[in-house]
Amino acid sequence: MPSDCISYSETNYFTSLILDYLSQKTDVHKYYNRYPEIGNFRDQIEEKKASFSSEKRQVLVKALQKQYDNVEISDATAENIKSLGEDNTFTVTTGHQLNLFTGPLYFLYKIVSAINLTKILKEKHPEYNFVPVYWMATEDHDFEEINFFNLKGKKFKWNYADKKAGKTAVGFLSTEGLQEVFNLFSAEIGVGKDAAFLKELFEKAYLQHNNLTDATRYLANELFKDYGLVILDAQEKELKKEFIPYAKNELLDQLSHKNTSKTLDELNKSGYTVQVNPREINLFYLTEDYRERIIEREGNYFVHEREDIKWSREEMIRELEENPERFSPNVVMRPLYEEVILPNLCYIGGGGELAYWLELKEYFKAENVPFPMLLLRNSALIQTEKQQKKREKLDISNKELFLKQHELINRKVRKISNIDIDFSSQKEQLVQQFQQMYDLAEKTDKTFLGAVKAQEVKQLKGLDHLEKRLLKAQKRKLKDEVARIANLQNALFPNGALQERQANFSEFYAEYGQALIPALIEHLNPLDENFKILTFE
Repeated sequence: MPSDCISYSETNYFTSLILDYLSQKTDVHKYYNRYPEIGNFRDQIEEKKASFSSEKRQVLVKALQKQYDNVEISDATAENIKSLGEDNTFTVTTGHQLNLFTGPLYFLYKIVSAINLTKILKEKHPEYNFVPVYWMATEDHDFEEINFFNLKGKKFKWNYADKKAGKTAVGFLSTEGLQEVFNLFSAEIGVGKDAAFLKELFEKAYLQHNNLTDATRYLANELFKDYGLVILDAQEKELKKEFIPYAKNELLDQLSHKNTSKTLDELNKSGYTVQVNPREINLFYLTEDYRERIIEREGNYFVHEREDIKWSREEMIRELEENPERFSPNVVMRPLYEEVILPNLCYIGGGGELAYWLELKEYFKAENVPFPMLLLRNSALIQTEKQQKKREKLDISNKELFLKQHELINRKVRKISNIDIDFSSQKEQLVQQFQQMYDLAEKTDKTFLGAVKAQEVKQLKGLDHLEKRLLKAQKRKLKDEVARIANLQNALFPNGALQERQANFSEFYAEYGQALIPALIEHLNPLDENFKILTFE
């Protein structure tokens, strides 16, 4: 399968913070400990090894074995779970929400990146074992973000009737109402062996499991079990017990807020966009019915919008120690929780995720927990051989594909037109001519400077207007070429966005079948810092 690439900066889809991180600019060094280059992993291994006890490993293994009790797993996954009990085993982790039928395509890219990094590390450090982990965001309660997926330009939405949706953790939600989505999906996906596999996968995941956690575990396991992927639901009492000391620090001393505030100020002063603003207490109180913020006022603790629920300081700590599973970290504390319960070396995420991780180094330092390496997940554009040939025929480079559509069309129209519709030189000449008039007004009567400026602006606007009219006329003349350019880009960038953020994997699996995931495994190198263009034949 042919592949090409462009730099992340050339895509115009990544923030300055992430681009500067990838470039390892000095201004960003203070926000992380080690950059994820292969030579830096030895020190990360030693640091994590010294901080992660055998007792923690046993708690983790028992929790995973319990969660996989009724799941048919591969020998590779079973061996990986078992090996996590050994002191020479470490994880590479990625996380994702419980999006319906995996949600956007980049779900696959995250997990493929984690799997491939463990392979690279094993080759470099054969004396250690490395396990890819998918952290299911079972405690997230933003139902509107996960209750749909897009297929062939159509939105398939789960209309969930229970009032708990959006109020409690999505992992608790039953799979009720998904028969309707399945019926619509089955009609859209078509026929054939690969379509039949997708229908069966959806049916077994969502219609034969009672809640979204079990459904998502089944789905991810079926797609990636051959690669030894380990899937973790951290909403587990025994795992939450490991987090009690850190949750206690949060409740009593608000360590996360205190130790991220300075970093946020520095990011703002450097012109970077802050991804997440921490609250004074970054814990939720979680039950089957709701997940709400914990608030402290005058030494007492409350649940947001539930003033009837109140604890004194002593009662709050007692509740934490007796029911740690009810204390749910938010986006600020979840990374710390992850690193407390996993022998993790590296977190793999998208640009937005890495942006909030980069806010947390000082918080990790205050809690004496090793800060992991942060790796930007692979990104890719999948095209057919036919689409590649169209692009070449239209003389569009891979870099140009990522332009805004009006910019791309204007550039191509100018290039293929038999007349020059770029008035840049005329504008430069006009500016030079008016400079002479400014000099003349300066020497004779300065009150004329305003009139000269007004006339210059008027004439430059006139040239702009004329250029746009000519370009518009030429577009009409070349409407067939314009339509082909627009159709190609629309097919590759649905809704004017990156394909990986819009399309669902099923669209591509229905086309390429079992070859899809192995091809991604083969061609996506997590340490290759470029945006991939993959051409499927």
